[in-house]
Amino acid sequence: MRKISVLLVDDHTVVRQGLRALLQCEEDVDVVGEAENGRQAVAFTRKTAPDVVVMDVAMPLLNGLEATRQILKIVPTAKVLVLTSYGDDECVEQMMQAGAVGYLVKQTAATDLVKAIREVYRGNAFFSPAIAKRLRDQCREAFSRGQPIRKSGSDLTSREAEVLQLIAEGFSNKQIAGELTISIKTVEKHRQQVMNKLNIHDVAGLTRYAISKGMVEKALPQATLTAVV
Repeated sequence: MRKISVLLVDDHTVVRQGLRALLQCEEDVDVVGEAENGRQAVAFTRKTAPDVVVMDVAMPLLNGLEATRQILKIVPTAKVLVLTSYGDDECVEQMMQAGAVGYLVKQTAATDLVKAIREVYRGNAFFSPAIAKRLRDQCREAFSRGQPIRKSGSDLTSREAEVLQLIAEGFSNKQIAGELTISIKTVEKHRQQVMNKLNIHDVAGLTRYAISKGMVEKALPQATLTAVV
């Protein structure tokens, strides 16, 4: 069985040690390295090309946002899973725009991390439950107010946009059907229409599109985020 190679990136040694101990219990996960800042993470990725990078946001020298951008330029196939104490909308949006495909807050790491690593490795998105619910609620509120979704000629219907939001949050077709009270066949139809209209045919790409095109509030200016992290 091929193991999922994982790089742990966090500026706190005790956090990295705890994460390593948690993941070492999993037969299908191999922690191939650790980095205490974004620069080390970029350098390690260039040498080893890990499958999944578990990325903190607030780090010295190079924060998680910039590290994610650089890592995905070097290894586009890498899956960046954010693990941080910051769960505000602006930080979530900016990390997803940078290319991350999952976002966990550290309070849920013990219960969600292993599942999240497996999901993003398979090409799915994964969010901590509270963040997923908040993003979904924001999307639905926008729909109820008749606010347009910012997009570039995609011409998505409201239902297609709602399905897109749930796909981006990691919902399966069955879960989307239950959430929206529609049939799985209808979900599959909407899913295909979304992919065709956007010309995006993978979940990671749909996730980045959903975050960047009006599903959440406008991100903080770069200078503000830099000050935060």
